[in-house]
Amino acid sequence: MSFTCDISFKEKANIFSFEFLKCILFIVELEDDDYICTKKLYSKLITTSRILEDFLDFHGAKKNKEWVFYRELSATIQHLALACYSQRHILNRFKYYAFEENRYETFKLEAFDTLKILQESIKLAAPVILDEARRLNINIPASGYNLSYFPGISSTQQLVHNIDDFNAKDQQKKNLTLIAGEFLEVVKSFDQFAFYERYDLKKINELVPEQINEVKIRKFEMLIHNIQSSFDSYVVNTKSVSENFQLEQLRSHFSIVFHMLQVMGRLLHFYERHLYDIGFKDVYKNVSVSLSDFIDPDVLLDRAVNFCLFYAWKFLSSGKVLASAILNANMETSVIEVGIPMDRGFHSRPSLLVAKIVQHYGGEVKMHINDDIFDASSVLDIQWAGGKIKKEEIKIVKFKGDSRALNDLKILANVNYGEDHMGKGIPLPKELSYLS
Repeated sequence: MSFTCDISFKEKANIFSFEFLKCILFIVELEDDDYICTKKLYSKLITTSRILEDFLDFHGAKKNKEWVFYRELSATIQHLALACYSQRHILNRFKYYAFEENRYETFKLEAFDTLKILQESIKLAAPVILDEARRLNINIPASGYNLSYFPGISSTQQLVHNIDDFNAKDQQKKNLTLIAGEFLEVVKSFDQFAFYERYDLKKINELVPEQINEVKIRKFEMLIHNIQSSFDSYVVNTKSVSENFQLEQLRSHFSIVFHMLQVMGRLLHFYERHLYDIGFKDVYKNVSVSLSDFIDPDVLLDRAVNFCLFYAWKFLSSGKVLASAILNANMETSVIEVGIPMDRGFHSRPSLLVAKIVQHYGGEVKMHINDDIFDASSVLDIQWAGGKIKKEEIKIVKFKGDSRALNDLKILANVNYGEDHMGKGIPLPKELSYLS
């Protein structure tokens, strides 16, 4: 079956440009500098620019000096509109997120300013797009869309919540244990991006793209999305969500971090693929401007790192406390009694392995030595316990807490905590491969 038709490339260029240029014309004709675009407008920009870019790519525009700049402009709008769509979603939904009142007032102000900055980049690109379309003899629509065509998505009416898909209590607890544990693993991995003071431009340029880049951020975006999907599939419609503010708070942390990573991923993609280290004026031989002439890469990088990354880490950090509380409230607990490490007791290596197992699962585990209780996730606590064990010549210790961790602690104890009688490390069983 053939998918080609007899319409010429130039005729198709007009067809595939029409709705896109109609959106661009609407933006150019806006006279209200305070107008904030709606999700419907961003969605229209995304779909029309994407289909135009696909059309141009199909016909080889990326390798054609006459058409490459028009293609780059359509890609520019697509990625900026995608970032704006997610940013607008955050602002629309923020009042429904279950965060402590007034704790994130500064964030809301900065989120709004960031959206205006990103939208301004689209507004700066719009007249350049029209000029380029005219240069290519593409027909410009007679007018842009009417303002009423792009209403806001929010209204004062909320539909009644009358669906409760209640899972069995035991299954619910297992789901929450798994979800909270996975979230804690993501938080631990994301700590590599932690920073407390905003970076200056020199530092940002040192980090992007060598240490902070689209690929890394997309990875975390997908991890958070998978956790949120699990929550929405197995928890969100259950009675326990409406009855438990902590679960609503945790869902809010999933959502806001996911959308902030979406914004950051789009900005980094645009920077790395369309602005970074490319001689634009050498590529665009037939035009007098390049993307970097009207879209400031430094501004986009600042928002990607000093807003998106900074607050993503802050929300993940505050979500960590919630996830730990929910995990400990829902995990299956048990008690085990195991022997101590032969010959050398709980010195550095056995203590570290015990702590790493407990930290891996994220649930609370306590080591009981007679009447004393020690935190089994702390190397220092375990070594303190080791001193008491040696002094009182204790041979058996008791662990209480997260059953998942206790199962692995039992495996570890069965191989003398990964040591031979000389205190040298030995290979661990495959069940404990995450410790290596």
